[in-house]
Amino acid sequence: MITAQLDAAPRGEVEHVFSLPHTPGAVSSIRRRIRTVLADWNLDADAAQDALLIVSELVTNAIVHALPPATLRLSRRQAGGHRAVRVEVTDMGPATPREPSLCPIDPDEHGRGLDIVTTLATRCGVDVHAGGTSRWAELGITAS
Repeated sequence: MITAQLDAAPRGEVEHVFSLPHTPGAVSSIRRRIRTVLADWNLDADAAQDALLIVSELVTNAIVHALPPATLRLSRRQAGGHRAVRVEVTDMGPATPREPSLCPIDPDEHGRGLDIVTTLATRCGVDVHAGGTSRWAELGITAS
């Protein structure tokens, strides 16, 4: 089950926090929730699709490659006349690699997620801290 809360945020900023279950269905479920938030923020269609893709990639990485629990923070910021959506996924760090799979991984299906995030984002990065590892991306936006 995905739980959400609206956190208090500095003036000009709105933030939603979602606890992510460590299950395969979490990505599609969180995409539905985020689509609603982005619609409420009146993002243009291209920016909303880019933000959804960034959410999908960062959440998928946390579920597939990291230890639970994972949390998604989605915020809309406004500073100096610029608006941005920030996507941040925090997990407990890399999971121990599993035994090699008998089925080879298709490179057309895996391994491009962070490249996609880097291409779409205005800024992105990774922060390692006592609470885990946070991967984040910011996307410059305009209202529709």
